[in-house]
Amino acid sequence: MIKQRMINEYLPAEPCDLGEGPLWHPIRQSLFWFDINAFKIHNWHEGKLETWVFSEPVSAAGWIDEDNLIVASASALIKLSLSTGNKNTLVELEGDMPQNRSNDGRADPWGGFWVGTMGLKAEPNSGSIYRFYKGELRKLHQNITIPNSICFSPDQSFGYFADTRKKKIWKQDLDAATGWPIDDPVVFVDLEAQDLHPDGSVCDSEGYLWNAQFGASRIARYNPNGILDRTLDLPVSQITCPAFGGEDFNTIYTTTAFEGLSSEDLQKQPLAGRLFYLQTEIVGLAEYQVKL
Repeated sequence: MIKQRMINEYLPAEPCDLGEGPLWHPIRQSLFWFDINAFKIHNWHEGKLETWVFSEPVSAAGWIDEDNLIVASASALIKLSLSTGNKNTLVELEGDMPQNRSNDGRADPWGGFWVGTMGLKAEPNSGSIYRFYKGELRKLHQNITIPNSICFSPDQSFGYFADTRKKKIWKQDLDAATGWPIDDPVVFVDLEAQDLHPDGSVCDSEGYLWNAQFGASRIARYNPNGILDRTLDLPVSQITCPAFGGEDFNTIYTTTAFEGLSSEDLQKQPLAGRLFYLQTEIVGLAEYQVKL
């Protein structure tokens, strides 16, 4: 029997047009997340909100140390100093493709950073997935429409990624020494028959994958064989990405969006765009450190 539970609690921060990329910083003990269309990254710490504004869309981050994040923007990977606000470009990201922007991203267990790109209007097959590792940006996969679900198994043997438009999540074997992909990815979960759209994902300490399903008002947890274990239901439809955090990594946070919702939809979903959270009995994993 599939377990179900409702998430109702949310942070008292401004709603996001397109919330994405939640990141719990394990040293600062605080939560970061993005509003892609507003060019903003937010931080919630001890009841206070701090915001950094960029000149173009930003969508994902990893922590480098206590003061610095790597941030994926529409055209670059950027080192952001949280204390000064200084932004230094580490490497261009499809700088010759102004019609694209970054989307989902996450640090890997070897200190690399994976990031996906997509068209500004989600043009078919215009995106790719890259890995930034030891100063090198390498394309891993291409012909992707909406890249999502980048995360890694706790035993570090494989990673995951999705194409939301294709309604599939793939599993990718990884080299134990370097983290580079081995062989071709295989389908982990195929949601075509259910007409579900996999958005962001995160793995927990038991090796299960939690997937936000855009338009379906839920987060779904799948076991390592891709079998549905349970769902978390939310009072809004556009769920974008989950993350574990809190002192014991047993709080699940999720971003949402109100982008594209009609006035009628917004009346029915007044909390659309909020960042929701729920304390669970399941423990997540600390986000890996990006090593430059």
